[in-house]
Amino acid sequence: MKRIRTTAAFGAVTLLATAALAGCSSGGADTSSADGTGDITIWLSNNEQELAWGKSVVAAWNDEHPDQQVTAQEIPAASSSEEAITAAITAGTAPCLVYNIAPAAVSGWVKQGGLVDLSTMDGGTDYITARGGDVSSYQTDGSFYQLPWKSNPVMVMYNKDLFAKAGLDPDDPKMNTYDAFLDGARAIVDSGVDSAIWPAPTSEFFQPWFDFYPFYLAETDGTLLVEDGAATFDSDAGAKVADFWATVYKEKLAPNEKSTDDAMSAGTTAMQLAGPWAIPSYADSVNVGFMPVPTSDGRDAPITFADSKSVSMFTTCENKGTAWDFLKFSTSEENDGALLEATGQMPMRTDLVDTYADYFAANPDYVAFADQAERVADVPSIPNSVEAWQAFRDEYSAAVIFGKESTADFLSNAAEKVDGIVAE
Repeated sequence: MKRIRTTAAFGAVTLLATAALAGCSSGGADTSSADGTGDITIWLSNNEQELAWGKSVVAAWNDEHPDQQVTAQEIPAASSSEEAITAAITAGTAPCLVYNIAPAAVSGWVKQGGLVDLSTMDGGTDYITARGGDVSSYQTDGSFYQLPWKSNPVMVMYNKDLFAKAGLDPDDPKMNTYDAFLDGARAIVDSGVDSAIWPAPTSEFFQPWFDFYPFYLAETDGTLLVEDGAATFDSDAGAKVADFWATVYKEKLAPNEKSTDDAMSAGTTAMQLAGPWAIPSYADSVNVGFMPVPTSDGRDAPITFADSKSVSMFTTCENKGTAWDFLKFSTSEENDGALLEATGQMPMRTDLVDTYADYFAANPDYVAFADQAERVADVPSIPNSVEAWQAFRDEYSAAVIFGKESTADFLSNAAEKVDGIVAE
């Protein structure tokens, strides 16, 4: 998630382990009622700002609830966070709530029997939808096993100084179509910059979330990679996106090797796909601007990848009533505002800009992301999610990044594999 990449990397390693472990056990028997109250334990990510926010929220709750104390802990050390969570489900030692869950992991944990259906809690569905709007894509089997918590909408982040050097208007680059984007990218490389844009060309299953998928969501007005149990991307829209990226690599506007350093900070690339986490990362080193991902026709207000994180309740929780009340407390308008202040990440609630108008007035660099947060989509909630994304990535890498097969073959081969995986 850096923070966004960190999040993604965290999800990657962890989810591979999750996929393996989820098939080992159906740990986590649900042995308590939905209204039980008492002390609970929650897990938070080890992100410094998020941890500080969580401890502050817990302290405020504990002051008002002496008989329902909350203990906050960092997610236990493991090769990844989701690996630790999956192991805890298997062992029956999961906490009541875990914050910062990757939506792609949820279906596996539901299959494992580890998560509570939040729709069954008192006012559960009404609370989740009143806060987040249309978040039905986060349902598994028609129920909410996760509360969509925060997002980091993916946009094109660019170096204004390198754009100006290339003859592009740094305040209005007008690169909203594929043709205009490619022309701008060529101008950047012609000006002497090593690469115009540098997505990670590596094979991890989550990498499509930072190259193909944001563009595909924009091109299709939010069509998920898989809908109704079938791959959607073997289509005209999928072909346009694949051909765009294939052109980027063929013309060497992006390297097909992984950067050995932070390419934006080093000045070896002029653009990357990033969320609001990147703003503080480059505050003192790069004069940054932001624009939506392009589409073939340059449409207004395109949709992008949310890169969201959720909160889930675990079936081993003995005091689910307290856990549910604390979950609502921690995601209230006040505490969502505190999260925004502490981390710059976007709470997934409707009318974000108006709700926190003072924050955005004081932090104008975040306004574009807040506006974009109104138009996002996430990964589909599908069986065997990690395997499906990995199959997609493998075919994409061979065709688009390394040119070993046609984009048409990539789309048809990947769709056939994904269809088979989600049907298992």
